[in-house]
Amino acid sequence: MLSMNLERDICYRALKTRDRRFDGRFFTGVTSTGVYCRPVCPARTPKRDNCRFFPHAAAAAAAGFRPCRRCRPEAAPGTPAWQGASATVSRALRLIEGGALDNGGVNDLAASLGVGARHLRRLFDDHLGASPLAVAMTRRIHFAKRLLEETDLPVLQVALSSGFHNARRFNDAFRKSFDCTPGSVRRLPAGGERPTGIRLRLSYRSPLAWDAMIRYLGPRAIPGVEQVQGQAYRRTFQLDGVEGILSVSQDRSRDCMVLQLPAGVAPVIFPIAERVRRFLDLSADPAEIEDQLASDPDLAFSNVPRGLRVPGAWDRFELAVRAILGQQVTVKGATRLSGRLAERFGTKLKTGAGSDLHLLFPSPERLAAMSGTKIASIGIPAKRGETIRALARAVAAGEPVLEPASGVEQAVVRLTALPGIGDWTARYIAMRALREPDAFPAGDLGLRKALSADGGPLTAAALQRRSESWKPWRAYAAMRLWTSLSNGKDRS
Repeated sequence: MLSMNLERDICYRALKTRDRRFDGRFFTGVTSTGVYCRPVCPARTPKRDNCRFFPHAAAAAAAGFRPCRRCRPEAAPGTPAWQGASATVSRALRLIEGGALDNGGVNDLAASLGVGARHLRRLFDDHLGASPLAVAMTRRIHFAKRLLEETDLPVLQVALSSGFHNARRFNDAFRKSFDCTPGSVRRLPAGGERPTGIRLRLSYRSPLAWDAMIRYLGPRAIPGVEQVQGQAYRRTFQLDGVEGILSVSQDRSRDCMVLQLPAGVAPVIFPIAERVRRFLDLSADPAEIEDQLASDPDLAFSNVPRGLRVPGAWDRFELAVRAILGQQVTVKGATRLSGRLAERFGTKLKTGAGSDLHLLFPSPERLAAMSGTKIASIGIPAKRGETIRALARAVAAGEPVLEPASGVEQAVVRLTALPGIGDWTARYIAMRALREPDAFPAGDLGLRKALSADGGPLTAAALQRRSESWKPWRAYAAMRLWTSLSNGKDRS
């Protein structure tokens, strides 16, 4: 276990305090009971000699432990990237969370990371104590348990929605994991009735600055496609032929987000939930990141809330197009242009008649089939219309311009190879659409102003040099700088 950076004394002290800040950072297998728990488990603290500590739930399961029914390990926040895993393992975990092993194999996953499958398995064993397939299986089976407890979907539908192709395989995996049948864990809320539609709780590691997230997303919401309504984010979606409107809001009392979906989306619940997690950056460990960044006086802002995340993208192509539309215009102007694009070239949501949310953003295939001039008719320069068309054609043709890369620089090279996409646009897309934690658009005027001492912006080169000490969290540093500027710059 030493290779996985888990020290028994530290883990046991954390276990005794039940400090929620350690939730999801490790799991405890109790040899006297055969179960594994979260550090916040309300059960009596086991004797130290009866404890084994694991960096991932899949490692505890691989060692023969069953999930605790009291603390529900399936509800723990995601595995944190800070725990010492190599960059390759951290990137692989993000891809697995995105469903990389749902339809592909470890060989495909390894190839996308630029390593051999044997080497990837060795890295997972060294850092997590479990194989990539075991991590993916634990992810699916934990999600299934949540569906059984939080929805009234039939067991077969739960199995299919969780990535299992038949009921027998699902039942076998569930019994092996929980030592009971799927039907035996089904719960009814008080009164015996379930709400209309589907509600899922998405855990996160506290704190989470939801108000700041809402203030960032609201002005950028594409009219007709997405909106911020009160304290909720809502948007249209289409996934594998299923479409509808989703809503997500915060439940502070439970340290979770509540995802609301229409009843007919059961076949795609799993990918929707994982997309929302990535979009809202729910697997980040903000306290650890902030402790590292705020130690720098240039980033120690008193007006930046704790728990700041990097908003991602529901759809990579949608975000990339909006980034292109935002070149050399204000946020308000980019939002207006994005709304025009959706209105003219998007499709009407079948279930959204009469609603403010009634449009699906145009697909790459649809925009690829148009001329740059026609796209530019929304009120943008002809060259920008050609840039959007070039991006659409590349994505529609299966080119990996918006696929996870081996790092920020490879992503930037791929994107800037397209006509009309410069360094700023590429790094902004890498930061939000590709979820690169170290992406940093140093040429951004707002970032350059945020660090200026005399009111005049720094040069991009000077800011780039200054940002070197913020690696590997420069995307989070960018959010701190932007937030400080929008709130009225004030260092503590």
